Amino acid sequence: MKSFIFCSLTFILLFFSTEIVAQQEIKKITLEDIFKDKVFTEKTVSGLRSMNDGEHFTLLENDNQIVKYSYKTGDVVSIIFNAFSNEIDVKDYEFSGDESKILIATNEEYIYRRSYKADYSIYDLTAKTCEKLSENGAQMFASFSPDNSKVAFVRDNNIFIKDLIQKTEQQITFDGMFNYIINGGTDWVYEEEFVFTRAFFWSPDGNQIAYYKFDESNVPVFNMTKYKSEIYPENYAFKYPKAGESNSVVSIHVYDLISGKTKTMDIGPEKDQYIPRIKWTPGNKLAIIRENRLQNKIEILLSNPNDGTHKIIYKESNKYYIERIDDSYMTLTRDGRYFIINSEKDGWNHFYLYDINGEFINQITKGAWEVTSFIGLDSKTNTIYYHAAEESPLVKDVYSIKLDGTKKKKLSSLKGTNKAVFSTGFKYYINYYSNANTPTVITLHDNKGKLLRTLEDNLKLKETAKQYNFVPVEFLTINTPSSNWDLNAYMIKPSDFDPNKKYPLFMFLYGGPGSQEVTDGWSREWYWFQMLAQKGYIIACVDNRGTGARGEEFKKMTYGQLGKYETIDQVEAAEYLSSLPYIDKNRTGIWGWSYGGFMSALCLFNGSHVFEMAIAVAPVTNWRFYDSIYTELYMGLPKDNAEGYDNNSPLNHADKLQGKFLLVHGTADDNVHFQNAIELSEKLVQANKQFEEQFYMDKGHGIRGKNTQLHLYTRMTNFILENL
Repeated sequence: MKSFIFCSLTFILLFFSTEIVAQQEIKKITLEDIFKDKVFTEKTVSGLRSMNDGEHFTLLENDNQIVKYSYKTGDVVSIIFNAFSNEIDVKDYEFSGDESKILIATNEEYIYRRSYKADYSIYDLTAKTCEKLSENGAQMFASFSPDNSKVAFVRDNNIFIKDLIQKTEQQITFDGMFNYIINGGTDWVYEEEFVFTRAFFWSPDGNQIAYYKFDESNVPVFNMTKYKSEIYPENYAFKYPKAGESNSVVSIHVYDLISGKTKTMDIGPEKDQYIPRIKWTPGNKLAIIRENRLQNKIEILLSNPNDGTHKIIYKESNKYYIERIDDSYMTLTRDGRYFIINSEKDGWNHFYLYDINGEFINQITKGAWEVTSFIGLDSKTNTIYYHAAEESPLVKDVYSIKLDGTKKKKLSSLKGTNKAVFSTGFKYYINYYSNANTPTVITLHDNKGKLLRTLEDNLKLKETAKQYNFVPVEFLTINTPSSNWDLNAYMIKPSDFDPNKKYPLFMFLYGGPGSQEVTDGWSREWYWFQMLAQKGYIIACVDNRGTGARGEEFKKMTYGQLGKYETIDQVEAAEYLSSLPYIDKNRTGIWGWSYGGFMSALCLFNGSHVFEMAIAVAPVTNWRFYDSIYTELYMGLPKDNAEGYDNNSPLNHADKLQGKFLLVHGTADDNVHFQNAIELSEKLVQANKQFEEQFYMDKGHGIRGKNTQLHLYTRMTNFILENL
C-alpha cells in the first residue's frame, strides 16, 4: 500500500512538474521582448576587413578594439588597435594600402542615410602613435593615397589633401558652398539612389585625384521643420530634386598633384544627365559612366585625364530602363584589358565581357534566372564569384564561373539565403546563411565551398525561438486572375491552428520594383508576426508583379504605372486567401512601410470589398513628391506621363476609404517627406473620411530612437487588435 501511494505521488509530481516546465518553456512574445529587451537579436560578424595577405581579417569589436584573426584557425592573432589606450571610440576604420596605418573615424555626425562628418585620426602601427588628421574642423570621406603618404578628405564641400610626411594640409577646391556647390561628395539624390557618398578617387599612381562637382544652385529647396529646439522650431533647408524638377549639374574634374592644375573632363554638352560612377583603369585612364535623364540609355566614356578628351567604348539602351548602376558595374581585370558589365539585354540579369576598346568578347552567365549580385573577380584565375537565384527566386546561392563562361560551380550547399564575403586573393570566404525558419549561421569556407569552421551559429536565438514557440513559415504560390503568373507568398499560422476555425488575415507587403519580401531567409519581421500569430492572426505576404529575381518581363511590366498592377495583384491575392475555409473573410487587413505604405493605402482605398483595415507607415502618396532618380527610372517624367502619376496616387483615391486606416510618419523624414502624409491627411479630411494618424517628432524614414520603435509597434498592435 505504501508503495502504491509513493508511486502515485511520484506520478502526480512528475505530471505537474512536466506541466510547469512546459508552461515555462512556451513563452508569450511581448513587444518589450522585441524592441526593448532585444530578446531576439541575432549575433553576427560585422566590420570585417580582409587583410592583404588573404590569410587574416580584422573585426571592430565593441567600438573600441580592432582585432586581427586568422582565416585558417579562427583564432585571435593580435589586437591591432585598442581605443582605451588611445582615448577614442572607433566608429569606422580603413587601412592604408600597405597596412602600416589606420584611418579611424570618431564622433560621427550623420547628415543623411550614409553620409557623415567625423573626427579622423591616423594610427601608425609601427610607431604606435595616434594623431588627428586635421585640427581645422570635422572631415568627411577621408581616404589614403595609393602610396600611403597622403590622405584626401572633404570639409565644407571642398577637397583637402593632408601630407602625412610634411604634416601640411592643402586645399584643392575653393568654390564649395552648402546648397550650391559640392566638391568630392554627392548630393542628396545621388547618395540615396546611386548609393555612394565619397565622390573623389585617387589615380593608381597617386598623382591625380578625379572628383565630382555638383552644381545644385538650381535644384529646388525642400524645407523641413525640426521641432526639438528651445522655443522656436528650426528650419532645415536642403536641395532635393523631386520628379521632373531640376537636378544638379554634374561635372567631372581631375586635379594633378604635381602641376597643381585641374582639368575638366568632356562628358558631352548635355547637362541634364547622370554620371552614376567613374573609375580609374590600371593604365591611368578614367572611365566615366553616363546615363540620360530617363535612365534608358547608358554609355561608357574612356577619358584621357590629361586633356579631358574621351572615346565611347560601350552603349546600351532599353525600352523601359536600365537597372541602377552600382560599384561592380564595369569591373576591370587587373591588367586593364577587359571589363565586365551586368545587363538585362537578354531578359535576365547576367554578366558580359568586353575588351577595353568596347569589343564584345562573350556572355559569361546565361539562362532563365537572375544574377542577384557580383561578389568579386579573381584576375589570377579569371574567375568571377557571384550570388544568383538560379534554382528559385526564393533562394540565393554562391557561384563561381570563368570569364569565358565555363566551369560554373555552385559553392553554397544549404538551401535558403547565402551571402559570401571573400578574402583578399579569394582563398577563403565567410558565408552568412539562413532560411525562413533558421536564423543566420556564419561559416568559413575555402574557395571550393568546403566548410572549415562555424563562426556563429546563433544557437541561443534558435533555442529562444523554440521557447517562444515560433511556428514555421510556409511558402505557397497564388495564381491571380489578372496576372497569369504564379505569385510567390508566405504564411504564418497560429501554433494552435485549427483548419475548422476562422482566423483574421493580416497581410504585409513592400512590392516595389525589383524588391523581394518572399524569400527563404530569416527576417526580423518574423518576431512581430510571430507575436501576432500567437494572438490568433494569420500573417501572409505576397510578392506582386514588379518584384525581383524573376526576369525583366515580370519586373518591368509595372513601368509608368507604379501601383496599378501591384494593387490588382494584392487585392486578388487577398480575395483568394479570404476564400480559404479557415480565413474570416470579414477580417482582412494589410500594412506596409515606404513603398509598402503607398501600396497598403491603395489596397484599402481600391479594395474595400476585401480589406477592412490598413496601416501605412511613411508612405509615398504621390510620386510627384518623390526624388527624380528613383521615380523617373520607373515612371518617366511627369510631363510625359501625367496619367501614370495621377491615376495611381492614393491622394486621388482617398474618397473611397471605407475601412479603418492608420497613417504613420516621421516629421523629419528627409527621404519620403512628411508632406506625403499631410497631403493625404488633408484629402481624407476633405472627403469626410474618419481615420487615425500617428506622427513622430523629428524622426526620419526609419522612425527610430530611444523608445520610438516600441511606441510605434504598440500603436500598430493596438490598432490591429481593435480593428481586425
